[in-house]
Amino acid sequence: MTETNLLQGPIHDVHVELGATFAPFGGWEMPVSYAGTVGEHQAVRTAVGLFDVSHLGKATVAGPGAAAFVNSALTNDLDRIRPGKAQYTLCCTPEGGVIDDLIAYYVSDDEIFLVPNAANTPAVVAALRAAAPEGITVTDEHRDYAVFAVQGPRSTEVLAALGLPTDMEYMAYADAEWEGRPVRVCRTGYTGEQGYELLPRWADAAAVFRALTEQVKAADGQPAGLGARDTLRTEMGYPLHGHELSLEISPVQARAGWAVGWKKPEFWGKAALEQEKSAGPRRTLWGLKALDRGVLRQGQSVLRDGEPIGETTSGTFSPTLKVGIALALLDTEADLQPGNEVEVDVRGRRLRCEVVKPPFVQARTA
Repeated sequence: MTETNLLQGPIHDVHVELGATFAPFGGWEMPVSYAGTVGEHQAVRTAVGLFDVSHLGKATVAGPGAAAFVNSALTNDLDRIRPGKAQYTLCCTPEGGVIDDLIAYYVSDDEIFLVPNAANTPAVVAALRAAAPEGITVTDEHRDYAVFAVQGPRSTEVLAALGLPTDMEYMAYADAEWEGRPVRVCRTGYTGEQGYELLPRWADAAAVFRALTEQVKAADGQPAGLGARDTLRTEMGYPLHGHELSLEISPVQARAGWAVGWKKPEFWGKAALEQEKSAGPRRTLWGLKALDRGVLRQGQSVLRDGEPIGETTSGTFSPTLKVGIALALLDTEADLQPGNEVEVDVRGRRLRCEVVKPPFVQARTA
């Protein structure tokens, strides 16, 4: 998809009013920042930030035994949760590669609502449709709902000011209304802070976002774009598909084995992933924290004792730590431990880095 035919979300005009700068992401024209990425990042860590992530996919799997069908396909074990809860899970190939990582909302035994990544939604929907037994439908609802993330220590008071539910466990959700408009509210997010993700109808998105913006600003917060979303998730070591997860990067390599129901009788890629887990992955995801001045980026070579041992998958400047940080897939044979020193080739300059086990900062989601 070229920049001339990028898709736009339901509140593009609102972002223009707020002074957003835009960039393409996953086939969509997305707000990157409003007043600056560092300030937006710090607002989320100290007060509250508001993200429009309506580019994320939405799909419903419905019919008799829909939950059991989804559980036989995706990696995590839906039997661990119940209606009213959500779960991070993965859609894998038979070879153990990751088609996408997504959130599954357990509506009932006969209905599962999925939120995949934007660019991967068609592939997830197609894979589920191809495998669905008779009586189970898989409906792509990409443009039926918006997705807004209210993230930060003051997120609860923002939702409470709008009369929306806040008293729920982490990864639980509730179906509510705001001024007669239905809104699904889930206690989750992609920042490592306490927060919520709201799913109003696409047609109601502008009204809901304007109301949220007013309350976020009243709580000393601000709207935040993809720039801050990326620095926040990198500090937490959260994977981004196409970087830390892909058709070539398995959940075992990406330290996402916790999202695999290893004891389930079946899921796509089970045999391949079990074999890789048993043998040990050839590479493992690590964090790198710069010891010298410099900015780390994706695709930079990582060296130990002058020999290449892997490559960075994501890199940024951490506004919280005030240093460069990166995620990197590194050879298991290098036998790395937290505290080891490696070098990253930054445009021909060797940048010393400390090996750390993600996250870089403590999670405050609970």
